[in-house]
Amino acid sequence: MSTVSAGPGIHESALASLRPQFRGDLIQPGDAAYEAARQVHNAATDRHPALIAQATDTADVMAAVRFGREQGLTIAVRGGGHHGAGFGTVDDGLVIDLGAMRGVRVDPAAKTARVEGGARLSDVDHATHAFGLALAAGVISTTGVAGLTLGAGVGHLTRHFGLTIDNLLEADIVLASGELVRASAEENADLFWALRGGGGNFGVVTSFLFRLHPVSTVMFGPTLYELDKAPEVLRWYREFMAQAPDDLSGFFAFLVVPPVPPFPEALHLRKMCGIVWCYSGPQEKAEAVLAPVRSFGPPALDGIGPAPFPAVQTAFDGLYPAGQYMSWRSDMLDDIPDAAIEQHLRFAPDLPSVPSTVHFYPIDGAAHRVGTPDTAFSYRDARWAMTIVGVGRERSDLPALRAWTKTYWEAVHPYGMGGGYVNFFGDEGQDRVRQTYRDNYDRLTRIKAHYDPDNLFHLNQNIRPA
Repeated sequence: MSTVSAGPGIHESALASLRPQFRGDLIQPGDAAYEAARQVHNAATDRHPALIAQATDTADVMAAVRFGREQGLTIAVRGGGHHGAGFGTVDDGLVIDLGAMRGVRVDPAAKTARVEGGARLSDVDHATHAFGLALAAGVISTTGVAGLTLGAGVGHLTRHFGLTIDNLLEADIVLASGELVRASAEENADLFWALRGGGGNFGVVTSFLFRLHPVSTVMFGPTLYELDKAPEVLRWYREFMAQAPDDLSGFFAFLVVPPVPPFPEALHLRKMCGIVWCYSGPQEKAEAVLAPVRSFGPPALDGIGPAPFPAVQTAFDGLYPAGQYMSWRSDMLDDIPDAAIEQHLRFAPDLPSVPSTVHFYPIDGAAHRVGTPDTAFSYRDARWAMTIVGVGRERSDLPALRAWTKTYWEAVHPYGMGGGYVNFFGDEGQDRVRQTYRDNYDRLTRIKAHYDPDNLFHLNQNIRPA
């Protein structure tokens, strides 16, 4: 508990009224825990909240939301703290931190998991793998489940089982009023529609109920190619993925080969292109499905092999620890035309660091069998979510990282579909948000007006109330 006076804009008497209602820690500037508590994953976000409320349960979240509203504070909601734009924190406002709420309860008979709002993918993978099950979600195990899900949820299993939102059955959410409601297809159905892709605009989700799938051991790993082979690889990739079975996913990448095993020393620190494959179908069919993958090229490295799914999800964790400085850009793609490939070849050779990369995540297959009007996520006709991310170790790296990602994105953006994947781009203005939600935007504004008419939850890719 805090022992110092209340922070900027918070009266001590008001804070005294919150303490009996709040079981978690209330952390303020000057507290010993403050510096660690205010950090988010992307060190480029350096903000100083007036109060960090580390919730332990739903009742804490309800109390914190009411307190923030009554005190007129800007509220940031933090799940995993992973978002590139830094929406999980705020200067001189209130951070509602769900990081202690990481429980996962699996029902193996029903093939479902109840997941608390502060859980990370590693928590879910640990709990579900014990039953030979997995959630279709993400590629980095430290990612927060809440933010990933509310933004749609792209990952290794998207082609096989859909986006994470396609596997969401219900959610418990604390509204701007401080009231707890449940959203599902049968209960508050309009809110349930909006949560599936509409981001954190509608409240604080304290738990999710997900559908799981029988996934345990998969075939996983990269095929790498020389950088000058990228045009040939991308042309083959765009055609191959169009007819690949749903249980085979592969995201294309421009990358700097990390100087660590299992990569051979001859490839260390070389700029290359590659495809990271994940086959989640029957193991007895794996070699037949992967035969055209292994034969194309041939690759400079074929690193595909069997792996338990939790190991797949942690494979890139070492490249992206908390505390690095990151700049993100994104677009949705329905094609990778030759003209776009030419632009990629202008900028990819200038990857500024080992973790800096460009990825094309496939979002067809099962994700295409849900209609655009069926969820808030509006790009059911896209084939890839592209991200450009520059990563550095020092704050002084940021200007160059931002310049590289911005100029790169501006060169390839004309070949995209207009909007981006909300989990992969920064605070880029209202027009960008409208472009991302397309024809679903107006419906979202009406739902926002009903559940959050004063736009209390506006630190997000914001949907303004109608």
